[in-house]
This record gives sequence, C-alpha cells and structure tokens, in this order.
Amino acid sequence: MNITDIKIRKTYHDSNRLRALVSVTINDELAIHDIKVIEGPERLFIAMPSRKDNNGIFRDIVHPISSSTRADLEDAILTCYSRHLEQGRELRALTS
Repeated sequence: MNITDIKIRKTYHDSNRLRALVSVTINDELAIHDIKVIEGPERLFIAMPSRKDNNGIFRDIVHPISSSTRADLEDAILTCYSRHLEQGRELRALTS
C-alpha cells in the first residue's frame, strides 16, 4: 500500500473525543474520506468510516484487512495530524 496523500479536512477542539476528519489517497487511485482521529484514554487512534445498520450497530464501510496495514495507515495519519497541529501553533505564534 502506497499512501500518496493525506488531507486533514477538519479539526475539532471542543468536541468530546473527535479531534479530526481525514481523507487518504492510496496509489493516487483510491480515496477514503471521513477517517476520524479520536482521542482515547491513553492515546490517539483512528476510526474508519462507518454507518449504522438497522440494528443500531456501527459497521466499517472500508477498513484495512491486516493489522500491519492498519498500523501503517494509523501511523501515517497521526504523523500528518501532529504536523498539522504544529504548523497551526507556529502560525499562531507568528501572528501573536
């Protein structure tokens, strides 16, 4: 899997646990939207796009099959999210 683009679409500061919505492009051919960055009790993690079925259970629409692919995707997204936050801090420092 070659992640060719990651876009932080929206960040949240006053949400309970949701921190960002992210889009990822793989091999310049497949886009996955609405990946969530969630603040857990111990660390940030990602949640894949999902929808609620008729029984009220949320099911992933798309997800990595292997744990190593999930880890690679999560690492790439969280690294990009961290850079995004750092750039925002630097910009605020320059304008203060």
